[in-house]
Amino acid sequence: VGEALSYAQPALPGEGNTVVVGWDKRPHNPDLVAALTLGLRLTGSHVVHIDACATPTLHHAVLAFNARMGCMITASHNPVSDSGIKVFDGYGYKSTRAFEAEVSRTVRQLSEEDREVDLVDRERLAVPDEFHPGWGLTAHPEWMQRRWDAFASLFGQWQSQPTSRIASTLFVDGANGFAAAWLVSFLTTQGVNCRQVDTEKGVLNERCGAGDFSPTQTWTHEEAASSDHALIRVLPRAEPGQLVGVALDGDGDRCLFIEATKYGFAVVDGDAMAAMLLSTEVKGGWRFAASIESDVALLGHVASLNPANTCVETAVGDRWLSFALRPDSGGWLKGPAMPAVCGIEDSGHVVLPAPHPHDGSKWSLVGDGAATLCAVLLAVASERVGTFERGWKQRTSIKESHRERWHDGSEVFAKTEKTLLVALEDLGFQTERRPIKGEEHLLLVQGTSSKGVASIGIRNSGTQAKTSLSVRLSRNVPNEPFIALMADVQADLTAILTED
Repeated sequence: VGEALSYAQPALPGEGNTVVVGWDKRPHNPDLVAALTLGLRLTGSHVVHIDACATPTLHHAVLAFNARMGCMITASHNPVSDSGIKVFDGYGYKSTRAFEAEVSRTVRQLSEEDREVDLVDRERLAVPDEFHPGWGLTAHPEWMQRRWDAFASLFGQWQSQPTSRIASTLFVDGANGFAAAWLVSFLTTQGVNCRQVDTEKGVLNERCGAGDFSPTQTWTHEEAASSDHALIRVLPRAEPGQLVGVALDGDGDRCLFIEATKYGFAVVDGDAMAAMLLSTEVKGGWRFAASIESDVALLGHVASLNPANTCVETAVGDRWLSFALRPDSGGWLKGPAMPAVCGIEDSGHVVLPAPHPHDGSKWSLVGDGAATLCAVLLAVASERVGTFERGWKQRTSIKESHRERWHDGSEVFAKTEKTLLVALEDLGFQTERRPIKGEEHLLLVQGTSSKGVASIGIRNSGTQAKTSLSVRLSRNVPNEPFIALMADVQADLTAILTED
């Protein structure tokens, strides 16, 4: 893969052959990093290691080192036994489908060549050209200070006695990832009273982090007290509506808040965070992107906050949010102040502009859980935040599915599409199947009626052996028929997609 990446040509803001590599704390990552470095250096790349870091740290490093490419070795919120690679181009955008297809073709071609690399050369080339130990521990907090100041200019300064919407102590769960080494200290410096939550063994994503939460999840006080999740177990009772906790995922690119309720606690998902951020009025309105599993675009909530706001629906994944928000040139956003653009997924991925390390008039786009945390806190502290009157949502998964069986053109895909269209029409909806760029094998069926909107999506996970089914309904659309419909569809698909 390292060799193939050296040959590939991602978008370039400048010339050069520098590739920056970072990784998270998974036990097998050192071997993967060494192998990747070997392949990159074998084919002429100048490799810079920045040590263990978060995925957004790697994005920042690509720009700081003026690199042509960045590689983050991680599996995000997945179990610590898994790992993979996220590739960034020279502008800090994640790789495109076309780029990945090119790399895959090159990998196959290289694997068919009969060649060997001497052991001495292998050992020499597995070592980077430059190694900057702990680079992110200095760079990421400094970068976050610039982002905090930008957010404060937009949403308002942090007050010593913030709004009652934020509990007196905020519990912060960094999933035992990179943020656990610096985030609470940074927040404390800004005046936020917070407490770090770690599991005893300090294993990435194990009984901690946002990866264990679903956007609609709730706990009673009794369930929370007996939870095996490090954050949920320690949350104190608080006034309903107060933000009491926040969790990042293992590679630090998303976060979810937890708020107190009358009977316990509930996840504050990406849609609710969007309402908090987009309530701040800006000249010309916010330009906004939301994934197909988000309620924000479906329910027209962005426009209800401010008629000047504009929104586009995207495929699932924060890279698609960034692609939808980037300039037509594919390069930098520009301006002396932070541009009013934002992308959201209900899972907690929030894409916001970030200042370029060397040029204050340039802004990149990145999903960063720590930045999301800071932006939401400042927005809530301003006491101008809006509320989100959501409809009804249900998301389930067929696990251990044979994902290759679910694709546009397959018999099961066509049969399921017909079933959903007929069912919606029988319920009085005018129906359409909506294509979404980047999700070739997504089945997205949407219906409109006098009562509101219904949307059903079926898609393969990009990182796990599962196929997801989601339903989104407007507030006044009864959910009972959809519960029964999706139970039948899930049973049919389970039989086909999991059969050996």
